Amino acid sequence: MTEKKPAIQQPASCSDHDSSALPLDIAWQRIVTDIRPLQGVERVSMRQALGRVLAEPIRSPLNVPAHDNSAMDGYALRAADLPEHGERAFRLVGAAFAGHPFAGQVGPGECVQIMTGAPIPAGADTVVIQERVRRDGDSVQVPGGEQPGQNVRRAGEDLAEGQVVLEAGQRIGPAELGLLGSLGLVEVAVWRRLRVAFFSTGDELRSAGSPLAAGQVYDSNRYTLYAMLQRLGVELTDMGVIADDPAALERAFTDAASFADAIISSGGVSVGEADHVKQILARLGRVNFWQIAIRPGRPLAFGTIGRAYFFGMPGNPVSVVATWYQFVQPALRRLMGQRLEPPLSFRVRTVSDLRKRPGRTEIQRGILERDASGELVVRSTGPQGSGILRSVSMANCFIVLPHDRGPVKAGEMVDVQPFEGIMGW
Repeated sequence: MTEKKPAIQQPASCSDHDSSALPLDIAWQRIVTDIRPLQGVERVSMRQALGRVLAEPIRSPLNVPAHDNSAMDGYALRAADLPEHGERAFRLVGAAFAGHPFAGQVGPGECVQIMTGAPIPAGADTVVIQERVRRDGDSVQVPGGEQPGQNVRRAGEDLAEGQVVLEAGQRIGPAELGLLGSLGLVEVAVWRRLRVAFFSTGDELRSAGSPLAAGQVYDSNRYTLYAMLQRLGVELTDMGVIADDPAALERAFTDAASFADAIISSGGVSVGEADHVKQILARLGRVNFWQIAIRPGRPLAFGTIGRAYFFGMPGNPVSVVATWYQFVQPALRRLMGQRLEPPLSFRVRTVSDLRKRPGRTEIQRGILERDASGELVVRSTGPQGSGILRSVSMANCFIVLPHDRGPVKAGEMVDVQPFEGIMGW
């Protein structure tokens, strides 16, 4: 049986309150429900694993630390010999360094000078820091009040042998790579890299270096998408600028679907006569939705062509950035096998009046900073037009104003998403 492909309903108008536009949370749930992580596992060396997503959990093959060791520079001794009051003299019998342990046994009334990270000598179980003692040759005076077992890191305290260190779906960043290195691993199993094809649409677009005729503009979106995809660590295919021609667009989609796991276009998803992307997507594949009640970024098409997922992003530069970080990047991370976590968000006081109409979620650009009293506040970057890419360059956060909220006055609390929380690792 041939699957019936859903038709795209043309809206009666481009009103921001169009009932066919999905609220942000419902659109996101559609994406999460629809996308299935790709398959294909490969084993890579440790240094090649940076930025990749683990395909299986990592269990520690050993205890970390491997042995009881000193947390401080000082003197290792027996807790049973610690004085309750006054001082007690201990005889210094040797020294222990990281990588060069003391080979003997610590007996009653004896101590060993020990450096941070050195194994605790046999017989000893406590370290008194060097600032607390008085030393005269081989005699070390230890004061009362020291606690048994202090300044000792136990074997397996950080990681126990067999313990799950990293779960499948964890992306390997610098800290994770160092952690894996501490286990002595040579290689790890990761999901294969995601293959993404992207292009811009529009007769008015020209690539950098080409002369501009009347009514033409340079294509910034492909540079923005290239940078965001490059940071994500996927395999990229830049298909350039595709003209507003149904046959050319259909060839581009068909070619991309033959090798890519995901296809991203910018432009051609609104309701103009030259906006062909939605119709072609409906003819070649399956449409899940194509309008979201957000600003900027209302026209966003999501669906599939063959086995490839498709994201038809708006043509306005700021809309591309906003929809990328709210929808497309998390979707690609899920497709890569990564565990999804909500973006870091918290509430701060705005020092700017913010224009807002109920009926849509607004993703405004803001600047997080501290005021004269040291309080963290946010201010608008100024005009919020979807074509003002400089508003993103000036910003360090998104100000997220929810669906039903109206205008915001300076002094009110708002939700912000710092760029470091969603644009980095």
